[in-house]
Amino acid sequence: MSQQKLRIAVQKSGRLFEDSIKVLKDAGISIDNGKEQLKASSRNFPLEVMYLRNGDIPQYLRDGVVDVAIIGENVLIEKGKDIIRGEKLGFSKCKVSLAVPKSFKYNSINDLDGLKIATSYPNTVKDYLQEKGISADLHIINGSVEIAPNIGLADAICDIVSSGSTLFKNGLKEVEVMLKSEAVLAISPKISEERKQILEKLQFRLKSVLNARTSKYILLNAPDDKLEKIISLLPGMRSPTVLPLAEKGWSSIHTVINEDRFWEVLDELKSNGAEGILVAPIETMVL
Repeated sequence: MSQQKLRIAVQKSGRLFEDSIKVLKDAGISIDNGKEQLKASSRNFPLEVMYLRNGDIPQYLRDGVVDVAIIGENVLIEKGKDIIRGEKLGFSKCKVSLAVPKSFKYNSINDLDGLKIATSYPNTVKDYLQEKGISADLHIINGSVEIAPNIGLADAICDIVSSGSTLFKNGLKEVEVMLKSEAVLAISPKISEERKQILEKLQFRLKSVLNARTSKYILLNAPDDKLEKIISLLPGMRSPTVLPLAEKGWSSIHTVINEDRFWEVLDELKSNGAEGILVAPIETMVL
C-alpha cells in the first residue's frame, strides 16, 4: 500500500504563489510543477500541491479536500475564522485598510457613519464597523475596488494595502488600518491522523527555514579582557562558542543573532573592541 500524501493548497498565481513555492523549496521539497498544472507532486517528500484560487481555499480546507494551505491570514479572517491557523510564515505581508479620497476631510472612523464603502472584504468591514459602533452601506466588489469613489459608487473603500502606490494612483489615502496580515499555514479540521504525522515533519522543516531567515551567523575576534562585555551584547542562541586564537590574548566568538537587532548589535560590538567581524546568512536553523 502506497504512503498517503499530505495535500497542500497554494494560490495558483501572484506573489503568494511565488513565496509559497520558494519556502517549500528552501525546506528541501522538490515539486514537479509544469506550466498551467493545477496539481503537482513532490519527488522527495509525501506532498501533493494543488494550485487554487485564494478565495476558494477556505472552503476546500473546511470540506477536507485539502489538508493544509499556505494562505493570507486576511483571507481566513474574511472567509475561514473556523479554520485552524498554524505557523505564521513571515512573507506576503500586507494590511487591510479603509481609504478615502484625498479631498475627504477625515478625523475619525465616525466620519464614515452612514456612508457607502466598497470592498471585497464585507465580513471584515462589518465586524470592524460594528465594534466601533458605526453603520455603513457596504457595496461588495470583486476586482478593482480603488475605482469605486471615482465613479461615484462609494465614498470610501476597504482593500489590501502593501506599498500604498495603488491608493496613491487612484487619488486615495489610507485612514484606518483594520488588520495586519501575512501568509500562514492553515490546517483542515478534517485532516487524518496519518497526514497529521506528515504535517508535523513539514512544520519542522518550515520552522527551521523561517528561523534561519530571521537570523544571522556572526564570527568575530575579541581581546580576552573584553570577552565578558562582548558576550553580554550577543542576544543569540543559548551560549556563543569561544575559541582561542593563535595570537595570545585574543579569542574568536561564533554565535547567531536576530536580524531585527543586527545593525544595532554590530555597532555595539565594534565600539567594545570586536574586530574582523564576519556575518553570514543561515540556510537552515534547527532549534
